[in-house]
Amino acid sequence: MGTVWSAYDEFLHRPVAVKEVRLPPGVPASQADELRERTLREARAIAVLSHPNVIILHDVARENDEPFVVMELLPSRSLAHILRDHGALTVEQAAAIGIAVASALEAAHAAGITHRDVKPGNVLVAGDGRIKLTDFGIARNVSEATMTRTGMMLGSPAYIAPEVASGGAVVPAADLWGLGATLFAAIEGSPPYDADGDPLETVGKVVNGKVPKPGPGPLADVIGALMKKEPSKRITLREVRRRLYPLQAKTLIDLFPAELFHTPDGKKTTAHLDATDTQVIKPVKVEKPGEGTSSELAADPGPLPFLNQPAAAPAPPAELAPMPTVTPPPPRTPGRSPAATVVLALASIVLFLLAAGGGFVLARTAGGQDLRPPEKMQQGDTIVTQPPPKLITQQGDASTVNGLKGGRFSIGVPEGWQKFVAPHVTRGVPSTVVQYVSPDGRQVIRIERLSGFLADSPPPAYFSWLKSQHPEIAPIGGPATVPGRGEGSQRYTYRTTERAPGNRDSVTRTTYMDLFSGGTDLWILSVTSTIEQENSAKTGIFEPVALSLIVDG
Repeated sequence: MGTVWSAYDEFLHRPVAVKEVRLPPGVPASQADELRERTLREARAIAVLSHPNVIILHDVARENDEPFVVMELLPSRSLAHILRDHGALTVEQAAAIGIAVASALEAAHAAGITHRDVKPGNVLVAGDGRIKLTDFGIARNVSEATMTRTGMMLGSPAYIAPEVASGGAVVPAADLWGLGATLFAAIEGSPPYDADGDPLETVGKVVNGKVPKPGPGPLADVIGALMKKEPSKRITLREVRRRLYPLQAKTLIDLFPAELFHTPDGKKTTAHLDATDTQVIKPVKVEKPGEGTSSELAADPGPLPFLNQPAAAPAPPAELAPMPTVTPPPPRTPGRSPAATVVLALASIVLFLLAAGGGFVLARTAGGQDLRPPEKMQQGDTIVTQPPPKLITQQGDASTVNGLKGGRFSIGVPEGWQKFVAPHVTRGVPSTVVQYVSPDGRQVIRIERLSGFLADSPPPAYFSWLKSQHPEIAPIGGPATVPGRGEGSQRYTYRTTERAPGNRDSVTRTTYMDLFSGGTDLWILSVTSTIEQENSAKTGIFEPVALSLIVDG
């Protein structure tokens, strides 16, 4: 979403950091305004905080109506990079980190601000012992309305609080979980949840899995008291500080030796992307005893899932690109070749889309682009129809997280499609959803198995439930028997219409769905496509894929 520059304030004669928001060509005005407003929100969030453990905001400058946030430049390394290069911290070092971050969060919460993204990548450690919390870019002041897109949230999957990951309200207690997860990483050398895995899978484990526990040690009780799934049961920040103070015997300048600020080979650290970059995440539903399934932030925005690619992040302040002055904005480097300019421009566009979209299909956030691609290509007076994709046999497992048997399957999937796995709850029944997404993100194959569903309900009961959850579903014709799946099977075709984010136009999708039995289990296979591609999706993807599916059970 932007670049952070190392700059020099010519008026006050001091080094500063300047965050420049980068907007690639083609972004709709509504989205461009939203990005500018996010920058100003960050400035407002930091401006009300005056605390030694929070990065200082100096000013907000404007150039051609574009905001530039001017902040304190702290020569430092992020905790994430220290852990990556040197491994776990000592108990004293981790305690110092916990005390500093807890102090910063206390000040933020007193000002009505929830950070929302507490993690090692946002904790800066300086060589002189200063520890500061940074990147309030997605902070939410309770006096402001949220700007997170409908049905989505922002955060880092490995450090996000369960209530936030399941679409609940974001309250200060979410930062307590983030602090606990950060201390977990500091003392263990790795985050409590897989930072490099499938984000959907990671978020699913945060919501529905057991809370990981650190190894025995002085910090184990504090971490456990912070990482409680029930927000009201987490200890206070003041209590965190009270418990950690006795563990820090040395001064800060003696706790973090010079070698921590260099790579193991002795060279200064260069900028690296953090595996836990902030991303846009689709909330995961969670089944609560006696309460049913918790609601998401809003209605399901569509079938297209999270892309398994890390978002781009700015470099740590200690390793920022040089810039001559605060204003005007940094000039282009003289002598750059046209080819290099084109490559840099394309790279900035790609990085922006990955960061702003957070892994959702780029078609949903690309500016002004029509979400509905043509099914055929025109070449002169000749219409060229795309050939059906080649199917590659893949193995999958739709077993629930408790390890029930009978969920394995094999299926033919078009070459180049990406696989995503996430827990789900359907009509109160836990399940696992396996999805395969086309490279352009516009077509999805979905497989789900509901264990024991057919013991008391026929397949049509599932479709009736689906329509009750999504009233916009418009069936096309009546159901038919699925070829080769027996008389109890049902094949449905239906359409849904939704409005694209940041666009007044709507997009219609067509879904082909098979419901069939595997013993008492209900298997659900579907292919969803834009309406313009529905014919090729049916004959070239759905029908051959349905014939290829072999289930265990």
